[in-house]
Amino acid sequence: MRCRFLLLSLSLLITASACGPAEVVVTMEIDVANPDGEGMVTRPLSDIEVQLLPYDRDAVFDSMSNAFNTPEPPIPEELITERGRVQEAQQEWQNNQNRWNLIRDTLQKLTTALEQYNRGEATYVVLFREWNDFDGELGNVERQMNRSFENFTSLQEGTIEASNTIRMMRDNWGDEAFAGAGEVFLAKLRASGLDAVADTTDASGIARQNLQVKPGQYWIHARYELTYTELYWNIPIEVIRGDPAQVSLSRANAEERIKL
Repeated sequence: MRCRFLLLSLSLLITASACGPAEVVVTMEIDVANPDGEGMVTRPLSDIEVQLLPYDRDAVFDSMSNAFNTPEPPIPEELITERGRVQEAQQEWQNNQNRWNLIRDTLQKLTTALEQYNRGEATYVVLFREWNDFDGELGNVERQMNRSFENFTSLQEGTIEASNTIRMMRDNWGDEAFAGAGEVFLAKLRASGLDAVADTTDASGIARQNLQVKPGQYWIHARYELTYTELYWNIPIEVIRGDPAQVSLSRANAEERIKL
């Protein structure tokens, strides 16, 4: 009798598991410049919203764009080129700033080390020469840093007005072209018989707690803003029961879009 009861309980557990929701685990991370040295390091993207949608939102926008009577205002190539120059100028300024900070910190450490020796000691002489070299370089780097900052701000000011104008034109066009997008999304959601869910990545760049849905075809949608661009994901995925579906979002599978 007890054996039959255990078998029945196990059967009910298996049945409940088979009928339960499927789980999706999304990991978000990107490679960035190493702040402590050369090369790149991988960083998790925390506090980013991840949507699991049972329809292709890009297909909806493409269809509505094609049906609208005027095309979307393009971003002029000249503006893209100028923004590229701004980005390069900012990177040059930041490089000079990082070098200036490094030299300043080195001088502070050498000053502390010099206090431990008498002026006549050999170690003091070596450290003082090193301090002198860095002190001379600090002034040169500071002048380079100031010049590169002035160049960066000048170039940036030249693109702000043009960027704002194009952004407003594209926003106004989008307001008209996609006026009914909400109704289309709702209709597709109802037709799918599935749910749209969302979650936010944690400190480890992982979203999973609220990404439990019925099996079916979905699209993972997310975006992450950089200084001049945004990383955009709209990735199809087939969700089935069993082990959680593991999805990794990175630069490799993102579309990088200009951010005005």
